[in-house]
Amino acid sequence: MITTAPTGLYIDGSWRPAADSGTLTVEDPATGQVIAEVADATVDDGRAAAAAAAAALPAWRERAPRERAEILRRAYELMIAAKDEIAALITAENGKTSGDAQSEVGYAAEFFRWYGEEAVRVEGHLGQAPSGDKRIIEISQPVGVALLLTPWNLPAAMITRKVAPALAAGCTVVVKPSHQTPLTALFLARLLSEAGVPDGVVNVIPTARDVAVVADLIDAGPVRALSFTGSTRVGSALLGQAAPRVLKTSMELGGNAPFIVFPDADLEAAVAGALVAKMRHNAEACTAANRFYVHASLYDAFVGRLAERLSALKVGPGTDPSSHVGPMASASARDSLTKAVRSAVDSGGRVVLGGDPQAGPGYYFPPTLIDNVPADAPVLDHELFGPVAPVVSFESEDDVISMANSTEMGLGSYLYTQDLRRGLRVAEQLEAGMVGLNTGVFSDPAAPFGGVKRSGIGREGGRHGIHEFLETKYIATQW
Repeated sequence: MITTAPTGLYIDGSWRPAADSGTLTVEDPATGQVIAEVADATVDDGRAAAAAAAAALPAWRERAPRERAEILRRAYELMIAAKDEIAALITAENGKTSGDAQSEVGYAAEFFRWYGEEAVRVEGHLGQAPSGDKRIIEISQPVGVALLLTPWNLPAAMITRKVAPALAAGCTVVVKPSHQTPLTALFLARLLSEAGVPDGVVNVIPTARDVAVVADLIDAGPVRALSFTGSTRVGSALLGQAAPRVLKTSMELGGNAPFIVFPDADLEAAVAGALVAKMRHNAEACTAANRFYVHASLYDAFVGRLAERLSALKVGPGTDPSSHVGPMASASARDSLTKAVRSAVDSGGRVVLGGDPQAGPGYYFPPTLIDNVPADAPVLDHELFGPVAPVVSFESEDDVISMANSTEMGLGSYLYTQDLRRGLRVAEQLEAGMVGLNTGVFSDPAAPFGGVKRSGIGREGGRHGIHEFLETKYIATQW
């Protein structure tokens, strides 16, 4: 059993069991074995967390920005100091390799540092009306209590990317982490308390009864903002629930990222970028390259080289330092990949590498490469969320732009070319919120993260992220 993280609900600065003493189990995806029992929040627990956040709001929003900033900076330092412990928790409940987990902790911690710096840079505006009859004063104020819903795939980073700007803005929060990965969230709650976050400002309520708990928090009570990271299906439903109360919402939803290799691309750089864009965080990331479009002149060379690189990756438990690919986070995630491969083959694709789940305990699926995939194959229409790479050949720039944009999703895109004019021209035409031009990684705490179309609303990270938790007030006056 995991013992380094608390297992109770964190409400108003104290650890407590669920109101009905219910618990949920946390599994190790590498073995399928239970590693912890965690309190399973009820509707009443959700209400208690929201009430605590509301009670803590007045003092926190009036706290000097510099004081809030120093607390966030301290949280960054504590998180870096506990990097190994947090990474071990991530590997235990999520399954990703220790290297990926370490990388996530570093990335996650940066949001505390970045928004510690942004907390003191919330600006207003003073101007004169064109008519000359009044002054126009604009100020930003915290929206209030924020409900933060986070997924299992980056159990640390998806929390800090929301909590940090919310606290910097002066909001208080109720965090509902995924019931698959609650241990990391609870550890971070304890860390924030140690950093000096007052009781009630951050509340964490893991629950397997999330539909009822979240619906109740949205329908009534003090919640004024909703931030969600997860599937488009769930995000769309949450927007419908939030509409009657007109909550301020931000949604980071599904992706279907194309990875385009033009004929003048540096082949080795493109293959290296593809490996990172596809396999980072066990390929279970909304930013993962999902569809590979390679120009016919480089197609065979790219497929051969990528197959060589993927075949060298060792599949094994994340706790093994020699592992490159850990287990999928759940049995359902593994099984969905099996269906996706069958669909690609039924469409005419050819499995070059992998293709079948690994036998034995744990939810393992090996790196899989499928070539000769038709441009209209159903496998290209949805997010795979795993180490399966379908490859499509293309002939012209116009054709590949059309193929890349032929989806309702628009989170991230990647393209490789040595022609800067082509790169920027295509980047502008791709219907995505983020583009990696000759790089397999574009996520950065200092940059705006988010999508277009059905991939989301709003932005996280960068200078934009704090504004998801602020409202603009206009004051008219004369002197």
